[in-house]
Amino acid sequence: MRYGKSVFFEPLTPVSRLTDEEHILTTTSELSEKQTTFSRLLTYLRPYRWRFALGILASLGEAASNGAIARLVQPFIDRIIVAQDRDLARLVPVIIILIAAFKGASRYLQQYFIKTTGELVVRDIRNELHYHTLGLSMRYFSKTPIGTIISMVLNDVAVLQGSVSTVMVGGLREIASLVALTGVAFYSDAKMAAIAFVALPLAGYPAYLIGKKIKGYSMRGQGAMGLLTKVLEQTFSGIRIIKSSATEDAESRNFQKRNRQYYHFVRKMVAYDAASSPVMEIISALGIASVLWYGMNRVMSGLMTQGELFSVLAAILLMYTPVKRLTGVHNSIQKAMGAAERIFSLMDTVPDVLEPKDPVGVGRISGKVAFQDVSFAYENELVVKHFDLVLNPGEVVALVGPSGSGKTTIAALMIRFYDPANGMITVDGFDLRHMRRADIAANIAIVDQETFLFNDTVAANIAYGQSGQSELSMDRVVTAARKAYADEFITTLPDGYETVIGDRGVRLSGGQRQRLCIARAIYKDAPILILDEATSALDTESEAMVQQALNNLMVNRSTLVIAHRLSTIQHADRIVVLENGRIVGVAPHRELLLQNDLYRRLYDMQFKQM
Repeated sequence: MRYGKSVFFEPLTPVSRLTDEEHILTTTSELSEKQTTFSRLLTYLRPYRWRFALGILASLGEAASNGAIARLVQPFIDRIIVAQDRDLARLVPVIIILIAAFKGASRYLQQYFIKTTGELVVRDIRNELHYHTLGLSMRYFSKTPIGTIISMVLNDVAVLQGSVSTVMVGGLREIASLVALTGVAFYSDAKMAAIAFVALPLAGYPAYLIGKKIKGYSMRGQGAMGLLTKVLEQTFSGIRIIKSSATEDAESRNFQKRNRQYYHFVRKMVAYDAASSPVMEIISALGIASVLWYGMNRVMSGLMTQGELFSVLAAILLMYTPVKRLTGVHNSIQKAMGAAERIFSLMDTVPDVLEPKDPVGVGRISGKVAFQDVSFAYENELVVKHFDLVLNPGEVVALVGPSGSGKTTIAALMIRFYDPANGMITVDGFDLRHMRRADIAANIAIVDQETFLFNDTVAANIAYGQSGQSELSMDRVVTAARKAYADEFITTLPDGYETVIGDRGVRLSGGQRQRLCIARAIYKDAPILILDEATSALDTESEAMVQQALNNLMVNRSTLVIAHRLSTIQHADRIVVLENGRIVGVAPHRELLLQNDLYRRLYDMQFKQM
């Protein structure tokens, strides 16, 4: 898998709560924000403008068909029904078929080009959202539930997808039809058409209020869906604990609670959406009744023919249909804007760790790592304080200390998951902040206690991350597996190295998964190695085999080892003892036992039962 540089946008300016005297400014600000969101959506339409233009042309064809139907009412009534024109009557079936065929063809082309354009736009948004999210810093993922992120990428985009299709297809069709029918109505009788149009402004304000409510509930509903997705993700990720604790009922009640919250917002959206149609029906009825009363008086007075009356009336009746449908389109726009604002809020999130503007060129390094007065804080709490350490090429340095002393944080800083608040970390004299992340990743391999394997083949998992190679080398994969003592169990799998191992490697034991991760690090062949509690979750037999694999992996590599089990790091060149983020001792194992009280205490706690 290849990941490049993320694409970022300028963040939206948040709209603050204002006083009553500033209401006009608030309305203007909200309108500006909507225009910003809408204009950002339009940028995704640009690559497909010709496809979109074809859809518009087809919409005009369908609108012309509706206008023709309204305009032909007059001659049909005056010349066929009133004047008994038999020659024209014979043409009626042909005319109806031709109009229907033209309208059907136009509608097909309009739906095809507009819907595929909408799907392409949403595809690009989903791709960019996923791409951008992958580029965010580890700090973001540590603060944001995975379920919330999944909900944005899937559910919010799904809402946008449905709304965009409705808006682009229905909106264009109804607007084009409304323009055509309005033209016919005013051409036939301007006064009657003007009377009909009096009702339209009356419908606009309720439609605006309803749409505003729908947008608000849509945003809150998507937030509730994020919580629901988070519950699902946690439930199925922790299914073993749930089963072993027999807490299925409690988890089910928690899910039902979140589901009720989501339904609450959906119910509100449905209620307001359903209210828009009756409101439009009542207002439309007022307009039609006024037109009918005025037109019938004109017919009785001899100022217009029956055909002219019904032609105008048909145009107005047909005209109100797209108006009512446009209310539904407006509601869909509000749902789309709610989803789009949540999506763009994620796209506007800027990573804490940025690629350097002018990176230094780094190939394969020798492996010298230097921490120089490094401090780091999560939020406002310092967890690493004035840390100084040099890891020389080929040297094995271990970090030990109580839980929370900063060991894993130091490893995260070394791989540049985070940047230090103070100080500097260099590799072969280069500041990590001046190196491309791809170069850092190419020179550092990690094996940690949380073994993660993809639902892919064994071979693909071992070779994962080597994007510079067009295809993996099976000889190299097998060699790496043998050095990791994984080949013996891989060959017993149904399809050997081509066996798909399931989500997170669920079909393998803990020791087998760990050895595959070690094989991955061996395959990578990076000069720097980080081992973060690599054997802490294994039984004694598995640990012994994994430790042998780790010994093979550490040969000729600069290795930083984080371990709770002191038995695994007694042969390290140096052991760094940490307490509350500070170094309180640095020496080989035997010297620390004699000189460092904290190390001696940790050692005694682990070995007093032996």
